[in-house]
Amino acid sequence: MQRGIEFLGSEHAILCGAMSWVSERNLVSAISNAGGFGVIACGAMTPELLDAEIAATKALTGKPFGVNLITMHPGLFDLIGVCAKHKVGHVVLAGGIPPKGSVEAIKAFGAKVLVFAPTLALAKKLLRSGADALVIEGSEAGGHIGPVATSVLAQEFLPALAEDHVVFVAGGIGRGDMMASYLEMGASGVQLGTRFACATESIAHPDFKKAFFRANARDAVASVQVDPRLPVIPVRALKNKGTEEFTAKQVEVAKLLDEGKIEMGEAQLQIEHFWAGALRRAVIDGDVENGSLMAGQSVGMVTAEEPVAEIIATLMGECEAALSRR
Repeated sequence: MQRGIEFLGSEHAILCGAMSWVSERNLVSAISNAGGFGVIACGAMTPELLDAEIAATKALTGKPFGVNLITMHPGLFDLIGVCAKHKVGHVVLAGGIPPKGSVEAIKAFGAKVLVFAPTLALAKKLLRSGADALVIEGSEAGGHIGPVATSVLAQEFLPALAEDHVVFVAGGIGRGDMMASYLEMGASGVQLGTRFACATESIAHPDFKKAFFRANARDAVASVQVDPRLPVIPVRALKNKGTEEFTAKQVEVAKLLDEGKIEMGEAQLQIEHFWAGALRRAVIDGDVENGSLMAGQSVGMVTAEEPVAEIIATLMGECEAALSRR
């Protein structure tokens, strides 16, 4: 974990996954203050909103934290400019292949760039192209997911990359002994989201948290792709009316695409905006029936509200105990 600690500048190489509406100033600062590494979820924010969020987070913590930017955001380079203004130390590019010039624009102001890659070939290409670290995230994760399990990705990526590169493992991690296994395989650290979503410091609505406490692993299901011509990245969330509404939304957008009323880029943005709105309804308004309850399969291990510091202490204790038994 030492290489991950040095890379992040935190006490523990535990990243918090960027969860829209959840990973904001309160949770991010709490995670960084507790020795982890908080990451602001920019999501669909405007540059002005991101500017305010970074400033507010800096007012709550003097520890390092990062910003997660969605590569398909139409204002990506303006958002990078906001990160530059605040001298953000780490930027995570998520949701697709970074567009031309984006990695260079981030590195130009001295920040480190973290990327996601679904295949080993793409991971190698991104690292050659200037990315400083990689997050490999399996299908057990909450929110946007790929098709391959974390355990398989770890076996494929870590032997090939971990010796020369900083690699974080994510997806389905809920306990410290699992962290220990990935660290033994060569990972520099881990990323968790679901475990932190219901922390005491999380602003998520009490009903959102209660839905997590009630759920088990099989309740967190991946969304169905309705039309193969509309390449929608699957999303893992707790099954409810909202998941059914998303299927209907895909049908609606595919029809507009067929009729030539919108382009593919706009179609994908409409899907993203749907998710942002549905997630807000669940997280902020507490509408757990119609909103999106994005959760990873580790949700069954989230049974009570706990302070971030306790979650991190428990994870590190379990990790150290597991390693000492080896």
